[in-house]
Amino acid sequence: MIAFSKKTLTGIFSRKTDPLSMPVGSAGYVVVDTELTGLDLKRDSIISIGGVKMKGGRIDLGSVFYRMINPASEMDHRGIVVHGITPSDVAEKPASGDVLSEFAEFCGDDIIVGHFISLDMDFINKEMKSGHGRELKNRTVDTCRLYEWIRYGEGSFSSHYTVNADDLNLFAIAREYGIPVSGAHNALSDAFITAQLFQRFLSIFPGLGVSTLKGLLKIGRP
Repeated sequence: MIAFSKKTLTGIFSRKTDPLSMPVGSAGYVVVDTELTGLDLKRDSIISIGGVKMKGGRIDLGSVFYRMINPASEMDHRGIVVHGITPSDVAEKPASGDVLSEFAEFCGDDIIVGHFISLDMDFINKEMKSGHGRELKNRTVDTCRLYEWIRYGEGSFSSHYTVNADDLNLFAIAREYGIPVSGAHNALSDAFITAQLFQRFLSIFPGLGVSTLKGLLKIGRP
């Protein structure tokens, strides 16, 4: 039997594994999408939010989140054309404070993933701060940034390349990877499409030298 001193045992059991060294295939993720009354952060609000849990590259269809919200902002026809949600659909729905409290619990400490995730997080944190006096502090990964890195290298476009915004559209990229899409926007279905896209990326990254959360967070930083 090997005898350890008290000092050695304390060192063994107090040593913490660096979470950034975790393999990308072992981490927990929540893939998120929101539908909004519009894109003006000061004026507009969340009208629905969807999330899908992933453990590494496995999508957990038994762990999903979808809620519609009675928004604080007035809805207009332009938004209704995009998401198909009408004022009567949300008239009896809860305000964002209750929904986002549930959403924060659903996310836990998982990494939040989304396409153009900064937009979603700006609205989520605006309404979290308004309703609860705090923001979500989860690490985030943007699938658009991951796509850019894979396609153009080193996480940025060439200085001589002019990007077409349509090329970065979630549906356009999903089709490129053989993921079926429909024409209508829905927070949960869009989150599921994003999850499938992220799943494809996770299978590619080890071959490109990205194997840990540190590497993923670096190239996927919004």
